[in-house]
Amino acid sequence: MSADKSLVSKYITIFLVVSGYWIVSISTVFVNKTLLSNINLEAPMFIALSQTLITALICYLKKVLSATYPSTIKFPEIDVWDRYTMKTVLPLSVLFTSMIATNNLCLKYASVAYYYIGRSLTTIFNVVFTYLILGEKTSKRCIMCCAVIISGFWLGVDQENLAGSLSVAGFVFGILGSLSLSLYSIFTKRVLPKLNGEIWALTYANNVYASVMLVPIMIVNRELPELYNYSGLSDRYFWLILAAGGVCGLMIGFFTTLQIKYTSALTHNISGTAKACAQTVLATFWYNEAKSFLWWSSNIIVLMGSACYTWIKQRDMERRHRERPAYEKV
Repeated sequence: MSADKSLVSKYITIFLVVSGYWIVSISTVFVNKTLLSNINLEAPMFIALSQTLITALICYLKKVLSATYPSTIKFPEIDVWDRYTMKTVLPLSVLFTSMIATNNLCLKYASVAYYYIGRSLTTIFNVVFTYLILGEKTSKRCIMCCAVIISGFWLGVDQENLAGSLSVAGFVFGILGSLSLSLYSIFTKRVLPKLNGEIWALTYANNVYASVMLVPIMIVNRELPELYNYSGLSDRYFWLILAAGGVCGLMIGFFTTLQIKYTSALTHNISGTAKACAQTVLATFWYNEAKSFLWWSSNIIVLMGSACYTWIKQRDMERRHRERPAYEKV
């Protein structure tokens, strides 16, 4: 009975984590789209910097409060400028920064509806990097599912092109975003145990390092003159939506790490793909976008390919577990 309760508790936790990830992630995309496209400011790296900086400040505040009220507020002990912490987390933070930057640039140059198709290659990259980095081979059936996903991706790109709404920059940054997310998911599983599984510690370090790295990127991208000449800097709405984006950045980073911790890099990628499908439907209604039958077909093809990949991958993992010697299962 206790084992059954433990299993039910585990599934409830996973359900709540995945649901939280969906809600926060979809909200983040719409808030970021407002920041990147609905205000007259050409500074996507500044938007990313504001999010990582706000997240880092919130984490620092919680860290200070935990030292003052240790019995009430908990925050893991971590020194972000410690040599061990930097050596452990900094490579992951490079991927984290790349993921944020490419996501923002993809959203800036593409619609929210296309964002799903543009980011659908995450599973493909996950298969490639899992083999190259971890040495894990993928079954032929999974590779066939990947071919289905790629065909859906290209059909969606073709339909965007025919409709005259395809952005080359959005296309490129969508692919780079998928690549960054895949690598980030894989390496998070490696880095998190080195921080004793402390998600807040990883969130804090990632956002501090990302804030530092985004400053020179923002300067190279020539965003300082754009900010200086922006007339809306005194607008309350601008700072309100910017703060909302920062809070969303904190929550999405937290729930992303939480989902990877309680599931796997593969499940996180598939969850992100399914979430993006729901996000696409919402976006077409929200922005009143009319899409063709073949465009919707591309979304369905990607979703079905991803779902089949997940099902086959899960069965392969269960089969390998049954075939392992008994002493390895202990």
